[in-house]
Amino acid sequence: MAQQPYQYVRTPLAEPDWRRLPGWRGVTEAQWRDAQWQRAHCVKNARQLRSVAGALLTDTFYEQLASDQAEFATMPMLLPPQMLNTMAAQAPTEPHAFTEAFLADPVRRYMLPVHADRHPRWPSHPKAERDSLHEAQMWVVEGLTRRYPTKVLAELVATCPQYCGHCTRMDLVGTSTPQVTKARLVLRPAHRQEQMLDYLKRTPAVRDVVLSGGDLANVPWPQLESFLMRLLELESVRDIRLASKAVVGLPQHWLQPQVLDGVHRVAALAARRAVNLAVHTHANHVRSVTPLVAEAARALLDAGVRDVRNQGVLMRGVNATPEDLLDLCFALQGEANILPYYFYLCDMIPNAEHWRTSVHEAQRLQEAIMGYLPGYATPRLVCDVPDLGKRWVHQAVGYDRERGISYWTKNYRTEPEVRDPAGGAPLDRRHPYYDPVDTLPEAGRRWWADRVDRADRADRADRAASAAPAPAVQPAPAGPAAYAGPPEPHAYAGPAAPLPTPRTTGPTGPAGPAGPTGPRSAGPAAHPPTPRTTPEGAR
Repeated sequence: MAQQPYQYVRTPLAEPDWRRLPGWRGVTEAQWRDAQWQRAHCVKNARQLRSVAGALLTDTFYEQLASDQAEFATMPMLLPPQMLNTMAAQAPTEPHAFTEAFLADPVRRYMLPVHADRHPRWPSHPKAERDSLHEAQMWVVEGLTRRYPTKVLAELVATCPQYCGHCTRMDLVGTSTPQVTKARLVLRPAHRQEQMLDYLKRTPAVRDVVLSGGDLANVPWPQLESFLMRLLELESVRDIRLASKAVVGLPQHWLQPQVLDGVHRVAALAARRAVNLAVHTHANHVRSVTPLVAEAARALLDAGVRDVRNQGVLMRGVNATPEDLLDLCFALQGEANILPYYFYLCDMIPNAEHWRTSVHEAQRLQEAIMGYLPGYATPRLVCDVPDLGKRWVHQAVGYDRERGISYWTKNYRTEPEVRDPAGGAPLDRRHPYYDPVDTLPEAGRRWWADRVDRADRADRADRAASAAPAPAVQPAPAGPAAYAGPPEPHAYAGPAAPLPTPRTTGPTGPAGPAGPTGPRSAGPAAHPPTPRTTPEGAR
């Protein structure tokens, strides 16, 4: 009998026993379920990780961790016990065996990256940017991104209860790292929220509001409930989505009685006004979906939320196989009442190449997961194209597989194009997106290497010219100079804006791939952060 490519077997969710870790052997179930205990015992540095793991992790792991934090990490370390507990849950307790299992763990790979994870030749794509989606260019007021005609994204806070290594808003969210001095929001939260509400009152064409950050779990509930109630007063708003990774990373937050009571009040008003209220969370591997996650999702649904949906990120070494995606989706849909919704290709932020997948691989994965899940629970794999927005991976209108450049079009204008007096780019403009260089055939890798090398030589020449002393001023000739012919043409030396040079051990200079790349950039780590201002201000 022929075998199916994927064999579904229902697997009950399990909460790993936190008492297997030396630092948590005395932690009670009541403490584990307490949101404040979870927040107070987050792991923020190697010393705290040692206090939890004891002798289970070898010195080699900590050396790799320290090297990554010094040279590559774009996000600080912040691991709630709930999330850390899902890593290497079945590993043996002998230190070398445990360390090996911990390093291989898919949740660890994106929550606690180490130096050996990064690509040795291409840690960053030459086109990587801090604000890779150019969201700040589309702010209509501080923190309110309008990329689509009828939808906005409201960044209410710049912190999370956990920090993922692949964070697309790494230029803003969290504290600074040796690689990245973070940008920051300037307005006080209350003032920023007033400006957002005022814009929405004046813009009835916007009907869909996504509240994010950061993470809404870090907004004090009374403040968040007040904002939501005022948002629900606007007749033009018909969809509200609450974005929180904490449903997976800190489900204890959403299980707090005062939070659930507030969700119930908000959901009741949304139902009376026929507004669709949903929660979006972020799970990337089946191991992170535990009974507490399912309990939190069920509690939100019982409180009146229409849907709890998952928006994951497709990452090599984490979930980029049909089996990993289907295992996760069946756990979400069948066991946790969380609807698989999207999997995004990992964005082109600095030092993320080891996670990113090519477009053609994503297309293959989309085809491979079809036919197993219910149609409404089959997630769409999407590419978030800079200056354009989300597109299903099969919507590319052109694709140079050798150089890894795909092309995409849209049927609407983004906010900067609407504001452009010249009318913006034509709708049939083709927007490029780039595959990871290491996934390309040899000719494509050589093309990118040559391009980067030319840009690097041009950059060094420019620096040398700017450092050279100015020539002495010569006295003017007594008569007209003889015509010497036209100037010699200059050889092409690459693009006007130098591309970052790939490196093997960290940034080659203070600006590096994680340095300033756009209006949202805060500059290299040696410089003070640049405040983010509204479009009407300094930007």
